[in-house]
Amino acid sequence: MARPEYESWVREILRCPVGHHELVDVVDEQGRPALQCAQDCDGQGRRRRYPVQDGIPVLLVDDAVVVPV
Repeated sequence: MARPEYESWVREILRCPVGHHELVDVVDEQGRPALQCAQDCDGQGRRRRYPVQDGIPVLLVDDAVVVPV
């Protein structure tokens, strides 16, 4: 599945709703695109990952997955 492309101004305003960190493009365990905190969020070595569904980031805390880095 291809990663969605966002205009630069959109990338600038996309932030984690919890830690307000920048979000970077990643791929989850199933190969689907996602956005993940660029910094620790929810403890040292842990970051929130948000799904991207149909090209739209779902920045809801309840839908986020906390992953170790």
